[in-house]
Amino acid sequence: MYLRNTWYVATRSDEVARHLTPLTILGEKIVLYREEDGTPVALEDACPHRKLPLSAGSLRGNHVVCGYHGLTFGRGGMCVDAPTQSRVPSTAKVRGYPVADRWGLLWIWMGEPEKADESTIFHLENYDNPSWGLSRGGTLSCNCNYLFLTDNLLDPSHVAWVHVTSFAASGTENTPLEIKIKDDGVIVSRWMRGCEVPPYYQPLVQFEGPCDRLQHYEVRYPSVAINKSVFTPAGTGGDDNNLPANAYVMVSYHFLTPADEGRTVYNWMQNRNTDPNNPEITARVAEGARNAFEEDRLILEAVHAGMANRTTPYLDLALDAGSLRFRKGLQNLIDKEREAASAVA
Repeated sequence: MYLRNTWYVATRSDEVARHLTPLTILGEKIVLYREEDGTPVALEDACPHRKLPLSAGSLRGNHVVCGYHGLTFGRGGMCVDAPTQSRVPSTAKVRGYPVADRWGLLWIWMGEPEKADESTIFHLENYDNPSWGLSRGGTLSCNCNYLFLTDNLLDPSHVAWVHVTSFAASGTENTPLEIKIKDDGVIVSRWMRGCEVPPYYQPLVQFEGPCDRLQHYEVRYPSVAINKSVFTPAGTGGDDNNLPANAYVMVSYHFLTPADEGRTVYNWMQNRNTDPNNPEITARVAEGARNAFEEDRLILEAVHAGMANRTTPYLDLALDAGSLRFRKGLQNLIDKEREAASAVA
């Protein structure tokens, strides 16, 4: 069901401090906290004695103290103190997870710890570029399987019906889509010519009149999505690598973390090539995006419920081609990971 030897966003970095923060990721109960110097720690949220959640205990220095009998655990998961025992039991340990702060997010490695490599954490282009504006976005809890979200983020066509007052405009219903299969994911994209600027973007673009518009929908394995929206004056678009000087570029980053089969934690942020120091525009971008993602959430939660309780067959449409290729590629990676683990066992 999940690819494990990879990095997922656990939460936003500022959500984890000198307190115990319980989370569920890939169906596993985890507790997060920071050591006194700010180093993040992630441990299995279950004392090995009677499985009381460690998050129900307390912090003492750099360690977590179980609230039942005081078994104490530190980074890595080994028990460092057992007050009721003459010695620390050799089997007193919990699982420790590699974690790292990057891009204002706390990332967690859910697979084999020795394979964790921080250099493979997703790179967020232009994050520190002073000429680009950054909206740090927000967080949604979605009561649906994460693959319905990746389906949605590889489907530009839904915009015409779900986002009528925000992202929709002419061309989104019937302009053909191009699909590119990559080693790390799938891209679905299209240039739409001579169309109106959608309501969400009208206050943001730097030119008047109709536009050429790029919809770039990309999802990388297992669940990071990049949506790039490019607007140029009509007649000047079409070449992704040679945009006119007044092109408006908005890149949305979506970090989808499966909590379990039926819930996904959705973090996002957006980067734009204009107005880096304009808090009003930053706030407008963030509010508009949240409203649109709430529209997605309502649809996808209903889709999850409908698919889980279906009594008749469902069908695929041509517009599902990108998401189906993504699901197939991801399943191949999951199968290979399982086969490798079985071979070692």
